[in-house]
Amino acid sequence: MELILSFQAWLILALILTCAEFVVPGGILFNLGLASLIVALGVKFQLLDTWPLTLTAWFIIASVLLFVMYFVTERFFSDTKRIDNTFEEVDSYGKEVTVVEKIGPGNHPGRVEFQGTTWKALSDGSEIAAGSRVTIVCKDNISLIVESPK
Repeated sequence: MELILSFQAWLILALILTCAEFVVPGGILFNLGLASLIVALGVKFQLLDTWPLTLTAWFIIASVLLFVMYFVTERFFSDTKRIDNTFEEVDSYGKEVTVVEKIGPGNHPGRVEFQGTTWKALSDGSEIAAGSRVTIVCKDNISLIVESPK
């Protein structure tokens, strides 16, 4: 228990943890070393005079430093990457395409040109002539569901 209340022990621990940061980067060991240095100063100035108080102070200081450092690094070194839509079908909804082969009547499929190729297309049952412009509403398996613009 004497070691926990030793200024030199906390100072050595602070140096070891801070130097270990060069071997194991990430900032955590530096924060633990800084917390050890603060506790060493608390022990030296006799603000921390019992071992439970000393260990509790070290734990709280280390936790606060980790949280503060997290928010500081997020603020100044935030990630600039952007994640676009990964569900590509959503990008096709609402696009206007050209009917290549007559669609309908009923559930008779036709073909539309979309993304440089032709796709099987269905409508609401109405007949849509070739050459018409239609809008993609959704996708059903490998068929596009389209509707005529109003």
